[in-house]
Amino acid sequence: QLQLVESGGGLVQPGGSLRLSCAASGRTFSSYAMGWFRQAPGKEREFVAAISRSSTGTLYSDSVKGRFTISRDNAKNTVYLQMNSLKPEDTAVYYCAAGRLFIKAGSTYEYWGQGTQVTVSS
Repeated sequence: QLQLVESGGGLVQPGGSLRLSCAASGRTFSSYAMGWFRQAPGKEREFVAAISRSSTGTLYSDSVKGRFTISRDNAKNTVYLQMNSLKPEDTAVYYCAAGRLFIKAGSTYEYWGQGTQVTVSS
């Protein structure tokens, strides 16, 4: 088992920034690709970003590319999502996930955190 706990969410004004963290415990963190997903009220869960096991590759959705940056620190068993230039449409519950494959499809990720709320509003 791999346990994932997100933190760093909150209320921010449009144009502001937040940094989400996801701390992992349990099995070997560095063996997993990591992803961030989000779900807004009334909408399906969507892919946000992913990072490969050794940080050599990253993927982003078109809606966040250029504004969000995913990174990881395998020594700290933590993955991050730096979110800049936030927009009201970024409002959602953000989830981190761990999987064996470095891809966008959420169905392939094995472990999920409980989520952290991000609200972008003036």
